[in-house]
Amino acid sequence: MAIPVEMPKLGNTVEEAILVRWKKAKGERVTSGEIIAEIETDKATFDLPAPASGTILELFFKEGELVPVYTNVCVIGEPGEAVEPFRPGGAAADAPPRSEPAQDGATAPSAAPQKAAGPAVPSASSSGPAAPVSPRARRYLQERGLAAPPISGSGAGGRILEQDVRDYYAAGPKLSALARKQLQEGYQIAGPGSGGGGRILARDLEPAGAEMPKIRQIIARRMRESLASSAQYTLHSSADATGLLALRARIKAAGPGAPEVNINDLVMFCTVQALLEMPALNAELIDGKVYRRAEINLGFACDTDRGLLVPVVRGCEKLTVVELAARVRELTRQALAGSISPDDLTGGTFTVTNLGSLGIESFTPILNTPQVAILGVDAIQPKLVRKDSRVEIADYIGLSLTCDHQVIDGAPGARFLKVLREKIEQVESIAGLNI
Repeated sequence: MAIPVEMPKLGNTVEEAILVRWKKAKGERVTSGEIIAEIETDKATFDLPAPASGTILELFFKEGELVPVYTNVCVIGEPGEAVEPFRPGGAAADAPPRSEPAQDGATAPSAAPQKAAGPAVPSASSSGPAAPVSPRARRYLQERGLAAPPISGSGAGGRILEQDVRDYYAAGPKLSALARKQLQEGYQIAGPGSGGGGRILARDLEPAGAEMPKIRQIIARRMRESLASSAQYTLHSSADATGLLALRARIKAAGPGAPEVNINDLVMFCTVQALLEMPALNAELIDGKVYRRAEINLGFACDTDRGLLVPVVRGCEKLTVVELAARVRELTRQALAGSISPDDLTGGTFTVTNLGSLGIESFTPILNTPQVAILGVDAIQPKLVRKDSRVEIADYIGLSLTCDHQVIDGAPGARFLKVLREKIEQVESIAGLNI
C-alpha cells in the first residue's frame, strides 16, 4: 500500500519549510528511517526520514521549493501503485516552481525595478511566452539570441509568428552587441541609453539584484510580523560588573575541575532570578490573550552559519548556574553542528541575546513574538560613578530590554531592569559557587 510522506510541522510557529535537497530519487528503494530529504525552516536544517520501506514512486516538489506543513512531498510504495490520490492539489510533479504569471503585453517585464525611467528590453531571462511559438519565429529568435516575447501572437490560437517577433523587437530600444549579450546574462537596464540616438550601451546596464535565499526571506518575514504585531519599546540601563568579573576571574584561576561558567551564563542566571521576582515579563501574548508562564523557558540567541537560531533551556527556575551553563553549552554545540532538535527551538517564554562580546554598547533587540520581552546584553565598559562623595571608575555591563507595550508598560519594564541590576551586582552571593 502506497504511503505518502508529509512535510512535518517542526514547531508550533512553523507553517512552511524549504525542501532543500532530495537524497533519494524517484524509483530508488528506501528502508524505514532512511533519510530521503533535507528540509529547512527559519530556525534550522533537518533530515526527513522515510516512514516505511519501499520504492520512491513520485516526488511532488523540486529542490528549493517552499512547502506548507502537512503537505505530501512524495509517495513510497511498490511499483505500479497509484500515486495520483496523494498528489497535492493535483499539480504535476514536474511543474515549474510557483511564480507570478507573465502578463500579456507589448513590453517585456523588467527583472527588477529600474533606477530611472527607461524602456524595457526583452532578454533571455524574460518570462516565457504566453502562447506557442511557430518554427519560423523560433528560428528567428535562435539566430539572434533573443528570448520569446511574452505576448499573444496573431496566429491561430494566439500562436506567435515571425512577424510578431519582428514587430515586438522593432518597437524596443536599440542595443549595442555587448549590451545585448549582458542582458542575456542577467544584467538589467539602469537608465536611458547613453549612446547615439538613445542606443543602450554596456555602461547603461548593471548586474541584476541578487534574490535573498528563502531562509532569509522567512526570517525577514518573521521580523516584520514581530514589529507589525507588537508595540515595541526599548529601555537601556547598566549594572556594576565588578562582582561578575571577580567571580569569573576566580573560576578561571581555579584551574582543572572548576565549573565551566562564563559571563553570559552568569547574566542568564541573574535574569532567571529577576523573572522569579517579576513574573509579568515571563509571558506570551497570543490572539489577544496574555498567558503568564510559571515555567521559565529561557531562549538565547545563537549565531550560526545558517543564520540566527534561538535554542531554549526549559525549566530554568529549577537549575543551578552550573546546570544552566552546561545546558546552554550543549544546545549551542548542537545548533552550530546543525543537529539541534526542533523541540529545542520552540517554547521559549523569555529571550536573552548577547552582543557584548562583539563590543556593542547598546542596541535594540526585536521581540521573539509571542514573547513580550527580550533582554539584550551589551559590552562591559568603564564608567564614571559617584561612591561615598567620590568619583570613581568602575566596569559596568550594558542592558537593553525590549518589551511589548501592549502587555508591559514602561514602569514595570524599568522595575525589572532595577531588579536585574541588583541580581547582577549580587551575583557572587546568589550564584552559589564556592570558588
